Amino acid sequence: MKALITAGGKGTRLRPITHTQNKHLIPVANKRILDYAIEYVSEAGITEVGIITNKNDDEVKNVYGDGSKFGVKLTYIPQDSPRGLADCVRIAEPFIGKEPFVFYLGDNIIVGGIKKFVREFEENGTNCHLVLSKVPDPERFGVPEIEDDRIVRVEEKPSNPKSDFAVTGIYLYDHNIFEAVNNIEMSDRGELEISDAHQYLIDKGMEISYSEITGWWKDTGKPNDLIEANRLVLDSVERKIEGSVDDESIIQGRVNIAKGAKIENSHIRGPVVIGEGVKVIDSYIGPYTSLNRDTHVKNSEVEFSIVMQEVKIYNQNTRLENSILGKNAAIAKSVRKPGANKFIIGENSRVFLL
Repeated sequence: MKALITAGGKGTRLRPITHTQNKHLIPVANKRILDYAIEYVSEAGITEVGIITNKNDDEVKNVYGDGSKFGVKLTYIPQDSPRGLADCVRIAEPFIGKEPFVFYLGDNIIVGGIKKFVREFEENGTNCHLVLSKVPDPERFGVPEIEDDRIVRVEEKPSNPKSDFAVTGIYLYDHNIFEAVNNIEMSDRGELEISDAHQYLIDKGMEISYSEITGWWKDTGKPNDLIEANRLVLDSVERKIEGSVDDESIIQGRVNIAKGAKIENSHIRGPVVIGEGVKVIDSYIGPYTSLNRDTHVKNSEVEFSIVMQEVKIYNQNTRLENSILGKNAAIAKSVRKPGANKFIIGENSRVFLL
């Protein structure tokens, strides 16, 4: 079996973070989102992995190289333009050949990985296996209509969903999917919809099985989804303190502090993960926060947030929470007179002040 993982697209819903960074490389609990995807397929025993990337964009390739670090062999498959998920499958046919494969959306995170679903697909011997999850907003996703424990229809982003299930970003196929993606037409959105490919298989009498996710699954396509994914991953963090913590500091709960980090006169309440080179001085770091490498926090409070590498947070009178701070961002109290708020704000930024 092979694997196909998406790592392209524009990430418009995550701007301004994605103006300068591929969304799949955004850290969740101090680990890139795409790391989780590659680890999932590796844990499932799959070693040949295709990565869909944007044309003329080597950012992902420069990070992951040949994949040997993860015990896999990576092949990069550029997509000329974002023409939908079914187009990702279509252009990957030369790589996949006749082998069965798992198609995984690289911005998804799921507890426990995909090993269980790969096994169920192999045991069922069906042409297609879809992984479903109950969601409060199925209209955002492909939605299956289920009768007598069978999927009889799949509709993409319906205004009136036939169920409260979403087809998650985990699909398993045999070679028949290529007939489907080569015979469907562009949707009104100008994309080849993967839901239309699934409906094609149903109409042709192919066997489609499914599983329901019983734990948690997150599509990290929006800022709130990223923060929630960060929370869910941090819920399983283990206490491990390798950095230096002085006698005036308090460390409570499941806190992971990497080598080279320094905590001085501060209160850290887990679950929290703190990366290499981070300095926390005279500050409070609250639950569900990740501080990435070389970030400095001084005389401030941060909670329920994703803080990327090399961020500076100094002298904040109000606690920062539910926030995403991109690489090399800085938040500091003005020390010059006359006092005023000063911002350098990019497109699609959000600032909320008391």
